[in-house]
Amino acid sequence: MGDEPVMATNDDASECKKGAVQLGYWNDNYISYFVRNIDRRAPEINRGYFARVKGVDNFIQKFISRAGSNAQVINFGAGFDTLYWRLKDEGVVISNYVELDFPTVTSKKCYMIKRSKPLLERIYEQDGEVRFSSTDLHSGNYHCLGVDLRNITQLKDKLNQAEIKYDKPTLFIAECVLVYIESECVNRLLQWISSTFSTGLFINYEMCNMNDTFGDIMMGNLRARGCNLAGIAHCRNLDTQKSRFTSTGWLGSRAWDMVQIYQSIEPTEKTRIEKLEFLDEQELLVQLFQHYCICIGWLNNEFADFDIHI
Repeated sequence: MGDEPVMATNDDASECKKGAVQLGYWNDNYISYFVRNIDRRAPEINRGYFARVKGVDNFIQKFISRAGSNAQVINFGAGFDTLYWRLKDEGVVISNYVELDFPTVTSKKCYMIKRSKPLLERIYEQDGEVRFSSTDLHSGNYHCLGVDLRNITQLKDKLNQAEIKYDKPTLFIAECVLVYIESECVNRLLQWISSTFSTGLFINYEMCNMNDTFGDIMMGNLRARGCNLAGIAHCRNLDTQKSRFTSTGWLGSRAWDMVQIYQSIEPTEKTRIEKLEFLDEQELLVQLFQHYCICIGWLNNEFADFDIHI
C-alpha cells in the first residue's frame, strides 16, 4: 500500500478544516480552492482543529514578530495548507516560503493553484513570474516542491533550488507528519537541520500520551486506513517529543498537550466558538486534547522564551 494512505490524510485534514471554517471557527479565504465537497464532522473534531490552528498560529506569529522580514518558512508535509496566502492577507512580509510534500500531493496543489486566479494572483504580486513543472512551483518567495523527506540528499537539492539561506532565521512546521516517518529518518532530518541552519524554530503538532486505551483506539483507526505509524515511538509522552529535538543537536525544546493549549486561548475567543455547536461529550473532547500536543524546538536562544500564551 505504501505512502498512499498517508497522502490521503491530507485530504481528510483539509476537509475537516474547510468544515470548521464554514461553521465560523476561524477565517480562511483560500481553503475552498483546494477542497470542494465535505461531510459535516462531529463538534469535538471541529473544536480540536480550532485548537490546533490557534495553537500553531500562536507560535508562527511569535516567530515572525521576532524574526521580521528576514524570516523563512519551511512547511514539511504541507498538503493543501493555505498559510502562505493568509500571511499575505495579513500584510506579513517574509523572505522565503517553501512547502514540501510527496510529489503526488504537490502536483495536485500546483494544478489547483494554476487554475485558481485568486491563488495565482497573490503569488504573482511578489515577483511577476511563476514557473511550474509537473510537481513543483517556483516564484519569487513561494515554492511548492515534491520531495520524499526521508531522502536528505533530495531535500537539500530542493531547498537549494528554492534558494533557502542557511544563515537566516527559519521556521520549520510539521503537523502530523513525523509520526509517519521512521524514527531514524526523523532523527537524521532533525540532525541535518541542527547542523546546517544557524538559527530557527521547529513547531511540531502530533499525537502524544499514546500508551493507553484511547491511544490504542486512535492507532487502530489509523492502521485500519493503512497508515503505518513508523514514528510512533516519539509519541509516548511529552518528554519523548522533546527528546527528539534535544538528542539531535537542538539547543532546547518545550511541549504542551492540547488541553493546555486550549486553556491558554483567550476566554472571549473560546466563548465565541463554544457557541457555534453544542458539544454533548465534553469528556471525549478532553480525551482527544490529551492525546495531541504542540512541541517546539529551537536552535539558538533567540526563540527559547516562546510560550503558549495566546
